[in-house]
Amino acid sequence: MADEKGKKIVGRFSSQTETISDAQKPHYGRVFLTFARNSLIRDMTFRFNFIIETISSLSWMFMNLGFYLLIFSYTDVIGVTTGWTQYEFFVFFATVAIVNSLVQTFFMPNAQEFSELIRTGNLDFALLKPIDTQFLISLQKVNWSGLGNTGFAILLLIYSLWHLCYRQAGFSLHPIQLALYPVYVLCGIIILYSLMIALSATSIWLGRNQSLYNFWFYITNFSRYPMEIYSGPAGDPRRWIGGSLRTFFSYVIPVLLAVNVPARLLAKPLDPNNTSLAVYAIFGTIISFFVSRMVFYQALRGYRSASS
Repeated sequence: MADEKGKKIVGRFSSQTETISDAQKPHYGRVFLTFARNSLIRDMTFRFNFIIETISSLSWMFMNLGFYLLIFSYTDVIGVTTGWTQYEFFVFFATVAIVNSLVQTFFMPNAQEFSELIRTGNLDFALLKPIDTQFLISLQKVNWSGLGNTGFAILLLIYSLWHLCYRQAGFSLHPIQLALYPVYVLCGIIILYSLMIALSATSIWLGRNQSLYNFWFYITNFSRYPMEIYSGPAGDPRRWIGGSLRTFFSYVIPVLLAVNVPARLLAKPLDPNNTSLAVYAIFGTIISFFVSRMVFYQALRGYRSASS
């Protein structure tokens, strides 16, 4: 009985969207701007809390930056053969912060509340709205305080690139690299979002899945470091472990590409490996997104209404 009612809701949603004319279809850009404006109004209602959240996020950024400054006070490069100099690594660090802060600003609040929508039955209302359900679930709330990290990371990126261009011999940037950088940052955001929404969708089968959100953080931690560290030193018998991790998180769950490709595009433009990684990052992004949609809508088919 419960399964039949859940299928009726999904079926009613599908039939309703099929009968909507082009004139009645929602303008997704306007819908998102409405969500963003409502979220900003909510944040400004509790301004002190908004300020505290922004300061907390920035404090974490400053602590990480201080940690890496401490490391570079003892060494000039991280790594022996494929080392990252201080400002090359800061380009990487800034890219990590940009990608993660944008994911946590626009998608994390909604993914965390997905299981609550199921428990309270509010997912029923989302299914009946004449708009793509994944879009509605993913973007209905915006955590504006997270953009403080984005702004700081962009400033750090600009300063690091300026230092590399004018203070490091032999370093140069082509306008094409600068144009491709935001494209691959967007690819990184889509890859991390796809993993997040796929894990969130399992709430329909598992109920509360907080452990899976923790799993997302554990997995994405691999993207916070240059992929060279997973190769290990030559001749080390344990090198196969890092190599296996690098292969798995580059080509199966491509979280390593989410940050490494855009960062290497700017910080290590002459690296011959960048071309192959850049090509696969595009395919990995497309595959990740469509797999996440498949998992999301497959999970919806098994949804049972909370009111049943």
